[in-house]
Amino acid sequence: MEALRLEWAGGAPKLWAAGAMAQQGLVTTVSSRAGTAVVVGWVGSVKGRVAGARGLLDDFSRPGAAPRLPTGDYAAVLVCRDRILLMRDEHARIPLFFKESGGCVSAVSTSARRLGGAAELERRYFCRYLTGNMAQPHSELTPFVGVHRILGGEVVELSITGQIRGRVLRRACQAHDPPEPAADGPRLSGAAMDLRLALENAVGRRMGRMTACHVSGGTDSTSIALLAARLLAAGQGQPGDLVLLAGRFGGGELAGEQPYLDEAMEEIRRHAPAARPVIVDVDDVADFDDFQHHAGDPDEPHAHAFRAPFWSRLHAAAAELDCDTLMTGCGADPIADANPFHLHRLARTGQLRQMTKQARAWAAGSERGLRDVVCAYVVQPALPLAAERITALVCRRGTVLGGLGNFARPRWLRSGFARAHGYREASIEESRFVFGHKPEQSLYDAANYLAAPDPLSWRRARQDGFFLSHPFLDSEVIATMRRLPAGTTFRPGRPKAVLREAMADLLPSRICSRAVKIPFNQLFARGLRTHGDELIDLCRSARHPLVAEMFDVETLCRAVREAQLGIGDSYSWDRMNSSLALVVWLEQLDQRSRAHGAAAPVIAGS
Repeated sequence: MEALRLEWAGGAPKLWAAGAMAQQGLVTTVSSRAGTAVVVGWVGSVKGRVAGARGLLDDFSRPGAAPRLPTGDYAAVLVCRDRILLMRDEHARIPLFFKESGGCVSAVSTSARRLGGAAELERRYFCRYLTGNMAQPHSELTPFVGVHRILGGEVVELSITGQIRGRVLRRACQAHDPPEPAADGPRLSGAAMDLRLALENAVGRRMGRMTACHVSGGTDSTSIALLAARLLAAGQGQPGDLVLLAGRFGGGELAGEQPYLDEAMEEIRRHAPAARPVIVDVDDVADFDDFQHHAGDPDEPHAHAFRAPFWSRLHAAAAELDCDTLMTGCGADPIADANPFHLHRLARTGQLRQMTKQARAWAAGSERGLRDVVCAYVVQPALPLAAERITALVCRRGTVLGGLGNFARPRWLRSGFARAHGYREASIEESRFVFGHKPEQSLYDAANYLAAPDPLSWRRARQDGFFLSHPFLDSEVIATMRRLPAGTTFRPGRPKAVLREAMADLLPSRICSRAVKIPFNQLFARGLRTHGDELIDLCRSARHPLVAEMFDVETLCRAVREAQLGIGDSYSWDRMNSSLALVVWLEQLDQRSRAHGAAAPVIAGS
């Protein structure tokens, strides 16, 4: 989807924005004597889109200025009098790409496919994509040779004629000092109060003209919806401007979530009686429904396209009510919980006795074995590739899916292709990103991409009129949790203890005390039962030459059969899902129309 485009005509830059998305508020254009900025998304706050875009232009247009990036979910192009700046926020929700040759940029767009067109496909990208579902957003590579991704938090400076002057990764602005708690506010410990205020600020920044909150009955989404209801009750908007969006399962194991959902809705509406509950019946939805559309239509392969039918049903309901933002509880598990890689820090600093003591407590609290905990959070971060190789050797005679870990080469990916196009190097880079030099810090960076994969939100934005937004992944919330000592956040048997304490005065006791939610395995199993044969036929009938060059199709088909029988684990199924999405994407690459709607010119550079 192309929301903006920058190109050159006669040596002068011309900047365009999609007119329909501008009318929806998804794209904001501002101009001043310093230049023009087109911002996709929002800077500062959803309600202050125009002010945020003006602030961005003012801050970055000054000669020699190198300010920190402001908060928000945005991609922006600034055409100033003496230079051009391309940038994205740290969370990288909204894509931005540029086409380059010989150090000179010829075009910039939010659509890699529009820039790539009939360009040669970049095979190294597909190796990186297949290492795991975090690979795409933090890699410069795109599916097309010569088309590059601007990374999250990166600022690219061009001359007025398009020559690349520099690429700099910049940190976001330091979070503002949190406001003092109200005199009649809850009595909380310091850590819980800090998190509560950070979450309130994050939710407040995301409140729009008509706000929807996804409510599942879990601690995370219910917390966000309750904070939104409290903000509305305190005068930050009209009470009727809140939509409570949920999916209802009438049968199967997911029907067990209904009592929690009902209780969450009742409590939220106690704070905002005019809030509108929108309960969508999703009994007929299964993973892989209309897979050719969901996997084939995006600009890039979408690893989570198999789950798109469920979220599309909910998005459509929010769009019918003209919502301009939709908040979720995504990100709470890795961000608001204790950081398990604290055990790795204890081990590498020689505190082995303390590490063993805490690992035992962690194992008891999570009902896991001590060996599993130490392996996952101490050994594997230090030796991820060695651990995967040993696993592959042990399971050589097992099933196709058995033992497939985070970075091991999928059996159906041809070894010759992997060697020729850098799969091993991609695995090393992925392991470095996930674990890093200090895994306890890398967890937060990786969580940003693992917890909230948003290609579906981006692809549907024009028809829905909103982007998804995730308060738990707000930079202020992450900074708050990073500051807290491990002893404050880790309480055996009580996940997300600080969050539960922070929200104890609002959450119903039944929701506050629940530790486990019913997973979406039902949708996945139903989808494979319904569409398994269709998926196998898609693989066998694929005609794009890269499919046969890259995959042993029969081995991939065998993986689908084994997944239907429940063989494998979540890691192996993720890899299978990613590969199936890639097959469909390649098949439809040459068939999709390039017509994305007319764009309206907003500036012709001097």
